[in-house]
Amino acid sequence: MKVCIIGNGLVSLTLANVLGKKELLVDILVDKKKIIIDKTRTLGISKSNVDYFNSKIQKIDDISWKIKNIKIFTEKTSHEEIIKFNNSSEQIFSIVKNYELQKKIKNNLSKNKFISFKKMMTWKEISKQRYDLIVSCNSNHEITKKFFYKKISKNYNSNAFTTIINHKKIIDNNTAFQNFTKYGPIAFLPISDTKTSVVYSLKSKDKKEIEDVKKLIKKYNPIYTITKIDNISRFKLKSSNLRKYYKDNILAFGDLLHKIHPLAGQGFNMSLRDIKILSELIDERINLGLAIDTSVCKEFQKKTQDKNYLFSTSIDWIYEFFTLEAKFKSKILSKSINVIGKNKIINSFFKKIADNGLRI
Repeated sequence: MKVCIIGNGLVSLTLANVLGKKELLVDILVDKKKIIIDKTRTLGISKSNVDYFNSKIQKIDDISWKIKNIKIFTEKTSHEEIIKFNNSSEQIFSIVKNYELQKKIKNNLSKNKFISFKKMMTWKEISKQRYDLIVSCNSNHEITKKFFYKKISKNYNSNAFTTIINHKKIIDNNTAFQNFTKYGPIAFLPISDTKTSVVYSLKSKDKKEIEDVKKLIKKYNPIYTITKIDNISRFKLKSSNLRKYYKDNILAFGDLLHKIHPLAGQGFNMSLRDIKILSELIDERINLGLAIDTSVCKEFQKKTQDKNYLFSTSIDWIYEFFTLEAKFKSKILSKSINVIGKNKIINSFFKKIADNGLRI
């Protein structure tokens, strides 16, 4: 059986790794554009997904930094967290540098005889290859523009600024901080004892420049003695949910299916959960001696679309809730969340959803 994956981003490479281990022939079509490596981008990977990576894909503990606590603040409660999640015995999630993970997976793929990297092909060229399954992860390919253009979209009119701050050593630097400021949410995500990743989402109308962002990072800095702020990258924030996941034996995947606000660090986690489900569906057919065809795509959409939409909508709701809270002079919304967050059952429920996604 032969599979084509269009695109060579992180989700594409991860999926190829999973399929290659099943001894399926996988062609990865590489975009001609030279990829600019952004060393400021990091990923939060939930504990269950870290376990999945380590057991089913490849070990990533050597490039991961474990987070055992999460503290959430607002502009009005900057001295007291409104919600706190902790797990002193093990990590809640791990932080990984995007480029390090991509490099590690790519090196592993180069050793797999079932994986081939090929130059990008047109739809006409792809159709001649008689692939059993085609997976598109490339938003610019003509297949995407031809079949996967109908989606529910939202423009946040915001930019996300990412960087890494260097600071004096903190023993057990394993607490992540999220502050919903009046300008937008800012997250501090440790990646070592002396380095912490920062993601700040700012409304475009504020027209903050790089130097302004540096000042805001220092203003909302929770605990760090900063010695240096690395180069700052910027990208526009939008969310989207695809209306139909497949066309015949062509399956859209990754950000094409669902793109969400980065405030909860769940984008890559959603794709990993999709990979698990797709992998299980393919295993079922291999074990039964059935073909991998459009039925896989149909069943994948049936199992994932509703849950993905509900989950991504909930992330958007969190963003809008705290954006609304920032406009009020009262602390009543923050205090209400604080009361709810202290309930052990509800707190545990939130952690399970962040770790495993929605299971309905």
